[in-house]
Amino acid sequence: MNTRQALSMAEREGLDLVEISPSASPPVCRIMDFGKYKYDLEKKDREARKHHTATRMKEVQFHANVEDHDYQTKVRKLKGFVLDGHRVKVSLYFRGRENAHQDLGYALMKRVMADCEDVASPEQVPTPMGRSLIMMMGPKRGLRQQQQEARTPRPGAPAPASVAPQAQAPASPGGFRNPAIR
Repeated sequence: MNTRQALSMAEREGLDLVEISPSASPPVCRIMDFGKYKYDLEKKDREARKHHTATRMKEVQFHANVEDHDYQTKVRKLKGFVLDGHRVKVSLYFRGRENAHQDLGYALMKRVMADCEDVASPEQVPTPMGRSLIMMMGPKRGLRQQQQEARTPRPGAPAPASVAPQAQAPASPGGFRNPAIR
């Protein structure tokens, strides 16, 4: 069809003449509502982004001479991050003379891996980077499904027992619960 005829046809219908394949001989065109086409593409893109979850990253930092209580606190935080679905970067920094004893850092990283093996698996083994060791940990495969199954009660399972409210002590004449306090 002649280009002028196609343009006049598109104008009569209130649509656009869109060139689809300019390299073809003759060029291929289509009569369509180009604004609606662009809107539909954007809508599909938004819908795809809505179902896409970006990977979230958290970081837990250690030092080679960390005390046991601090270590336990950081491991508990690490497990919480992993259970929330985050990937965790475990960093161990060496200060001063600690650089001479990097074997202590590797031992600590192995201990972290062992303590978190029930919820996390290492995605990247401990790697030296300058004055630090870096390790990546992520949720274990199937962990999310196990959590969801644990939360949802099975059909026919007994409902959890309700907790009875505790009786309150009668208030004293002054409005205090403890008569010794006035």
